[in-house]
Amino acid sequence: MLDFDNLQNYRENNRIEAKQALGGLPESIWETYSAFANAEGGIILLGVEELPDKTLHALDLLDPQWLIDDFWEIINDTRKVSANILTQKDIQIEDVDGKHIIAITVPKAQTAQRPIYIEGDPYRGSYRRSGEGDFRCSREEVDAMLEQRKDG
Repeated sequence: MLDFDNLQNYRENNRIEAKQALGGLPESIWETYSAFANAEGGIILLGVEELPDKTLHALDLLDPQWLIDDFWEIINDTRKVSANILTQKDIQIEDVDGKHIIAITVPKAQTAQRPIYIEGDPYRGSYRRSGEGDFRCSREEVDAMLEQRKDG
């Protein structure tokens, strides 16, 4: 769990992704969700920007509950996301110096659930996390996850 009182001490990496989300849910959130679920899990921070020096800085989300409601609606739509592996406790509104942000803790998906993919296509919509970026899985990576799903 992150120490939100010291948010500026964290950097984006293979387990942390910051998204401003001031205009609503960014489309790239679903790629990050897929990438974290298909790897080791991670935390998506909404209402947080990465400054040029790579430090993280809280913005103030005006209506975090609206974003959360929107997130739940979309993540439960199997046309958008293959599986919702989150529970209510995985999404929290946090206060950072009087500013409201959202922390979404994405667990590693169970072998039988992988790949977690978006837009209805495991070959075009499965992502993996590498460093601070989300990358589309290769056909071979998707095939390996599908094979492990059968074996598991």
